[in-house]
Amino acid sequence: MTNPDYELDVRQILREGGEPFSAIMGAVAALAPGQGLRLLATFKPIPLFHVLGSRGFESSAREIGDGDWEVIFTPAGGQSRGAVAEAEAAPDKIGAANETWPAPVAELDNRDLDPPEPMVRTLEGVEALSPGQTLAALLPREPIFLFEELKTRGHLWRGALEPEGHYRVVIRRG
Repeated sequence: MTNPDYELDVRQILREGGEPFSAIMGAVAALAPGQGLRLLATFKPIPLFHVLGSRGFESSAREIGDGDWEVIFTPAGGQSRGAVAEAEAAPDKIGAANETWPAPVAELDNRDLDPPEPMVRTLEGVEALSPGQTLAALLPREPIFLFEELKTRGHLWRGALEPEGHYRVVIRRG
């Protein structure tokens, strides 16, 4: 296991009932191309493996005692974050980055809903759109499972973690 370039300990945040996702994503955003992250958590963060895997990181995890975990995220195959960003902008995944989309016909604020309601409500909103129309949704975190469902249904999306800690996604009905 190689030494990562950045270390983030979110155990205290978790013990206090907080949500460390925005801190983790902030740390990932601060990494230079080719850098890795060592994360300390109170559980094995399997959903995070998928999130960072989609951004070009491989993960390895080991329990370090008292139920705590060390997870090392390293760039997959030497891929830089710039290459990952280019892959994320590929048309088959989220729509061409230089393509102009119409303004959203609806804005949903799903931040205060318990799972799976943010996903259910967002999908219902998208299904009410006409083909080519867009909808914007504010969500409590990056909606990995929503992305999978949107892809299955043939819809396109663009999204980002906002500075306030929530995730904003714009979805175009296919």
